[in-house]
Amino acid sequence: MTDAPRRTALDALHRALGATMTDFAGWDMPLRYGSERDEHLAVRTRAGLFDLSHMGEITVTGPQAAALLDHALVGNIGGVAVGRARYTMICQEDGGILDDLIVYRLAGEEYMVVANASNAQVVLDALTERAAGFDAAVRDDRDAYALLAIQGPESPGILKSLTDADLDGLKYYAGLPGTVAGVPALIARTGYTGEDGFELFVAPADAEKLWQALTDAGAGAGLVPCGLSCRDTLRLEAGMPLYGHELTTGTTPFDAGLGRVVKFDKEGDFVGRAALAAAAERAASNPPRKLVGLIATGRRVPRAGYPVVSGGEVVGEVTSGAPSPTLGKPIAIAYVDAAHSAPGTNDVSVDIRGSHEPYEVVALPFYKRQR
Repeated sequence: MTDAPRRTALDALHRALGATMTDFAGWDMPLRYGSERDEHLAVRTRAGLFDLSHMGEITVTGPQAAALLDHALVGNIGGVAVGRARYTMICQEDGGILDDLIVYRLAGEEYMVVANASNAQVVLDALTERAAGFDAAVRDDRDAYALLAIQGPESPGILKSLTDADLDGLKYYAGLPGTVAGVPALIARTGYTGEDGFELFVAPADAEKLWQALTDAGAGAGLVPCGLSCRDTLRLEAGMPLYGHELTTGTTPFDAGLGRVVKFDKEGDFVGRAALAAAAERAASNPPRKLVGLIATGRRVPRAGYPVVSGGEVVGEVTSGAPSPTLGKPIAIAYVDAAHSAPGTNDVSVDIRGSHEPYEVVALPFYKRQR
């Protein structure tokens, strides 16, 4: 017998809005409310509102909280200033990626680690195990937070109307405590869409009040509720990796072209260091495969796991694929042999159920917003 999916504090509201719900990482989550394409384009041109309460929050506190995180993760977490955040990863001893994370420094000795829903327990277990010998505590705070995200070019204006927090002074990858529509929140300038926007961590009991206030404040600016389906096409266009697709325990940060998150110059040893140093060398001299973008010349959409072929040989594999509402054609991210990875390469095709559909290799991301 399988466990029933968990429901977020906004579950009844999603159903009242007519959302199509789906089981995602053990949670019942809204996939879409109406048209995925309309939701996607709303975020690109106006604003979208997401429920991301399935994400996993883990709090790390204590005199050696920074030292523990520097040991457990690949990034330099001790160097993060209070009120700032850092994108990083947690790896196995062999360099394989357990998850990609955002770590917020909330106070001198307090950090919040945000893990992907599907990996939250794995990350919690790994941090708890790696905390041995450190004067630091690891706490599961998944039930302490609901997470709402407002994303898109109109989102700063909408949020400004509900808070006196200094949003203009809030840089990308920074977070500050504030009050939004009378609700205490951690206001973070982060997101997974390629647009400007904010993620708001609040008590679950306050989630519905905040959602309603944002919906009302955004009505004139074209804000719409958005599901996980358009979140996936938005992150795909922005070239952002998804765990279980571009990132797995079988890949290192260097395989994924994200070696920059690994900080070898930080103090002390960290889990996976030796394997990651070897992976860095491999990536610099003779990478077996590279992560690239693919744009279709036809209409057929590739999916994860489809082979990339050239001259009758398999030279790679699609990790994510979808129709791109912004580009108006199918796109994919794939690992391909280094010999076929240069932007402009057009001798590759994707085997879509036996039909070889032509694609061109492009540099990631497919879409970058105008600053």
